[in-house]
Amino acid sequence: MPHADPALCSALAADLAAAGFRSDALRDAWGAEADAAIGRGLRVPALRTLAARTDPVATLARLLVLGVPQPRDAVDAALPRTGADGLATLGLAETGGGEVQPRAIVRPQSYLDTEGTGEWWFASDLDELAAGGGPLAEDHVLGVGGASLTLAGLHLPTPARRVLDLGTGCGIQALRARRYANAVVATDLSERALGFARLNALLNRDERIETRLGSLFEPVTGETFDRIVSNPPFVITPRATGVPGYEYRDGGLVGDALVERLVADVGAHLAPPGAGSHGGVAQFLGNWESRDGVPGLDRIRAWVAASPVPLDAWVVEREELDPVSYAEMWIRDGGTAPGSERHDALLSAWLDDFGARGVTAIGFGYVLLRRAEGRPTLDRFERVTHPIPSEGGLGAHLAQALEAHDRLARMDDEALAAATLRTAADVTEARHHLPGVGDPQVIELRQGAGFGRAVQADPGLAALVGACDGDLPVGPLVAAIADLLEVDRAALRHELLPRVRELLFTGFLRFAA
Repeated sequence: MPHADPALCSALAADLAAAGFRSDALRDAWGAEADAAIGRGLRVPALRTLAARTDPVATLARLLVLGVPQPRDAVDAALPRTGADGLATLGLAETGGGEVQPRAIVRPQSYLDTEGTGEWWFASDLDELAAGGGPLAEDHVLGVGGASLTLAGLHLPTPARRVLDLGTGCGIQALRARRYANAVVATDLSERALGFARLNALLNRDERIETRLGSLFEPVTGETFDRIVSNPPFVITPRATGVPGYEYRDGGLVGDALVERLVADVGAHLAPPGAGSHGGVAQFLGNWESRDGVPGLDRIRAWVAASPVPLDAWVVEREELDPVSYAEMWIRDGGTAPGSERHDALLSAWLDDFGARGVTAIGFGYVLLRRAEGRPTLDRFERVTHPIPSEGGLGAHLAQALEAHDRLARMDDEALAAATLRTAADVTEARHHLPGVGDPQVIELRQGAGFGRAVQADPGLAALVGACDGDLPVGPLVAAIADLLEVDRAALRHELLPRVRELLFTGFLRFAA
């Protein structure tokens, strides 16, 4: 178990900073080719590059990133305040025979948000790279991975008083939340995970993250929060003998019932709307099943509609896998490679489980729910499967979209026609012509930020977007464009105003004031 000793965590943070133990320093130390290999789970190229080096960065890279034992005197030199004994006391290493054996990894993780850039250090259990392969322990505490970075980038950057990080794991969401929140409560059903979360909070000099042990909302019964974030154990796992239930990814329920339960229960823990303010917001990742011809997004829509607390909802499905591909991915994630009897047995268990429920596909995506005042006004369930330019940094875009939605919800068509708009700076236009034809066959508006959407536009819409420079209101612009195109003004206005609403929500257009 990790031991979050405040004095030793402070000493280790000072040592890591003094050694220059940062993401860019590590990449420079082992080079681009080795860095790409590490991303594929291969440490040999990095170890070969570092072999002749004895400086602190090389020693710490081998010990804390790549999981290779190091001489005690080298570790003491690299960490003069902490020393090998300090690492052992923290539960991050063992000492003996003049050697330091890693028992956890500590890796730097850079970040960028609306407040600027920075660097965190995160300790977690030895992963497949550092442990040299093989199945993981069921109580394994995962480090910072792609999903956790995705969710960290989705956080709304707007201020919040209290935030709940449900299923905190190693604590990355809690630390991300502390960038905009006064107080954070981090929960997990794993005491081991909470140990790492406490250690990582202290390692990053934050003593104001409160940790609580328990499943789902049990540790916060009766409490409400301005923001709830969660990278929950949503992986769909067969409830069958011999199938490991990894705490970091498996919630112990059948199918996608854990995500369904989150949707059902989260509303009661979101702060209700107050004077002039909207209700609390929940953001989490999840998997959902398409069953017997019912798409997963339709099933989530039904869960939201059944919530005892009215909820605004924006759900984005990023990926959909068939049952075989889904099972293969998570079996491999647990450290079992294809070609073995164990792999075949696990695959059969997964396919039997999916077959019993009539599952034809499994979706993955982002869920944003907001406690509504009265009848919900946001009901958006969509697939966005193309590459996203802002992946890992969508929080500001989501906040702008919610602000635009709330403003639009108060505006009728007359008010919208009187509004003055600007085209977002990242929007470009592409026109596609057949050879020798003057008029374009396709006009496409493209977004360089946000979700990186592309919208097909007719000449009227393209002209309106091009004319939105913050000068004239929408109504007069539409009238002028109708005259130019020689079409009926009222008909063009009726056609364009709903599309303007969509372009404001998705960020192609902005209110000028």
